Amino acid sequence: MADAGDGRGGQGGAGRDGGGAAITTSVPARLDRLPWSRWHWMIVIGLGTVWILDGLEVTVVGNIATRLSQAGSGLHITDVQVTGLAAALYVAGSCSGALFFGWLTDRFGRKRLFMVTLVVYLAATALTALSTRSWEFFLFRFITGFGIGGEYAAINSAIDELIPSRHRGRVDLIINGSFWVGAVGGSLLSIVALNTAIFPVDLGWRLTFALGVVLGLVILLVRRNVPESPRWMFIHGRGEEAERLVADVERRIGDQTGRELPPAEGEITIHPRKSIGFVTIARTVFTRYPRRAVLGLSLFVGQAFLYNAITFGFGSILTKFFNTPSDETGYYFAVIAAGNFLGPLLLGGLFDSLGRRPMIAGTYIGSGLLLFGTAWLFSAGHLSATTLTACWCVVLFFASAGASSAYLTVSEIFPMETRAMAIAFFYAVGTAAGGISGPLLFSDLTSSGKVGDTALAFEIGAALMVIAGIVAAFLAVKAERRSLEDIATPLSAAAAPAHTPA
Repeated sequence: MADAGDGRGGQGGAGRDGGGAAITTSVPARLDRLPWSRWHWMIVIGLGTVWILDGLEVTVVGNIATRLSQAGSGLHITDVQVTGLAAALYVAGSCSGALFFGWLTDRFGRKRLFMVTLVVYLAATALTALSTRSWEFFLFRFITGFGIGGEYAAINSAIDELIPSRHRGRVDLIINGSFWVGAVGGSLLSIVALNTAIFPVDLGWRLTFALGVVLGLVILLVRRNVPESPRWMFIHGRGEEAERLVADVERRIGDQTGRELPPAEGEITIHPRKSIGFVTIARTVFTRYPRRAVLGLSLFVGQAFLYNAITFGFGSILTKFFNTPSDETGYYFAVIAAGNFLGPLLLGGLFDSLGRRPMIAGTYIGSGLLLFGTAWLFSAGHLSATTLTACWCVVLFFASAGASSAYLTVSEIFPMETRAMAIAFFYAVGTAAGGISGPLLFSDLTSSGKVGDTALAFEIGAALMVIAGIVAAFLAVKAERRSLEDIATPLSAAAAPAHTPA
């Protein structure tokens, strides 16, 4: 059994469709040595901007909960059902979609699936806007989550396989953190949507979902130009296509820069295969890399509970304890959403320079301790709506960088053939633990009107975040500036190295 710090992937057995003739390729090394270019920006815009839509959607739902529960909204629903049941169904859909589409992504390719999942997401969002009964709203929230869960698996796989290794940490964190750009937009949009002087009670909330559909269609058009992952291609027997694609990218980047690219160093020999069975995936993740599996679960559970402790019931906390008008809570959320985005933006580069282990552990433990301090100040009555929001902003500045690194971590520490499924599994299990039980637990605590109950919600999220940070301090893999194939050798590799220190 390989240690968690071992770069060895092993051969793991042939997939159901067997292996093919060996292929020796330098495609990974050629991709990793590329300078940053317009081609990379196309990938970031085409794939990363969907998180803006996700942030827009989640934030809008949380902020319009009080409006949806009002008479005349067009739905017979309570605000607790919106922030509790509907939120839990959205997360349950995300977990289910991640597992379903994650398996398809590893089998049929990144490009096919990141197109399909976006279409599912857009269709369900449009239907949410047209909901007239509560059960329809709940159903379409589940399906919307189903699509976005598939996005997490397909998008993170493609991004990490297309971005050069020296930029992978920063780019991955910023892209995942762009969720909060959408959250800022959703907060400000909800202010307009909740203003009955502009839109009737039954129309404003529908238009916010409709706007998400329009933005999604624009992203869909851009995404058509994003290529399949060459790494996925050569492992699935499409080596010639992978070579042609990379050669075309090299030519374009050379024309743009006017300089000759440096030679690529390193080749890998693999036996192509069409699929990997679930048994092989499970054996690889849990038997060959058990310490990495513990790390992935810890990071996802910790960040899910911390975020649910704060964001679900955010508006209710401000209105119940500080008498903040419901149509003004969007301003406060826009502030903490901005702090969330600034975290990955400003700290992302340190994950590539200082390294994964100190930065993951530091952001998790630091944000947890800061939330403990916020809980104490809140329970002691020392905070106002403004100062509580300021505290949350500081907490989430660090927590957002940590949470984004969870997706980066599980994407890069397991073999190529299991990448999308590994992302899906750890996202689904970790988020199910914190994202389904979290909203149900925290909505009860934050809606009780008792200061102690809300402080307890903060403390639960803080404790799990600190524990995850301690796990990372011991188990995080030194993956900075290393190729994905060096961190975890593909299962299809013709021969695995005896040992590659992490």
